Amino acid sequence: MTDEDVDRRGASVLRPVRTGNAFEETVERILAALKLGVFAHGDRLPPERELAARLNVSRETLREALRSLQQAGCVEPRRGRYGGTFVTYRLPPPDLGQLRRAVQDMGAELEDALTYRLVLETGASEQAARRTLTPAQREQLERRLADLEDCDPADYRQLDSRFHLAIAELTGSPSLAAGVAAGRMRLNDLLNAIPVLGRNIEHASEQHRAMVRAILDGDVAAARRTTEEHLEATAALLRGFLG
Repeated sequence: MTDEDVDRRGASVLRPVRTGNAFEETVERILAALKLGVFAHGDRLPPERELAARLNVSRETLREALRSLQQAGCVEPRRGRYGGTFVTYRLPPPDLGQLRRAVQDMGAELEDALTYRLVLETGASEQAARRTLTPAQREQLERRLADLEDCDPADYRQLDSRFHLAIAELTGSPSLAAGVAAGRMRLNDLLNAIPVLGRNIEHASEQHRAMVRAILDGDVAAARRTTEEHLEATAALLRGFLG
């Protein structure tokens, strides 16, 4: 992965559209990037030419998708020298009622989704620790951690997703990174509905720092162990609110 690739945010989400439903999948890809915090509130999306190329769709299809997202209040175009398409989407506030409804909709899929996430994300941390990371890649991971630790509580869930996706993208496997993104989207509404608790955030920050330290040190066993502990703690919190 080159230094240029490091700056291509959202490689795990903004993947080429491969079916005949180009418009629908383009909307889905961009909306997933917004929900997972790849592009947060106030960020500018990549230029149309670049975004269309990354999604493998025509610029006409992309513009139609962006118009639909604008009508939904998710993005807005701005003109001028520093213009472009900017993110206006914000996560809804935590809602335990929404959490329970989302769990009811998932049914038996919940435990499957938690297991899928555990296996993929622990494997991603393990693989990232095995690789010899470039200085730019190391800086990227540290920056994602710093963004998460310094953020407003309202932005925490999205920046948490961005942090975990950054680890997945360091594996060098687009398929694995896409799997991690898909796994997080399955649980996205549930995780976002959990209240942001100060003590839990402190604990999660300690775990995140341990994960980053293990990955940067190339300690494969520690990377796997710390990630597993972190994900199991999140799953326990989720189950606790459902109990």
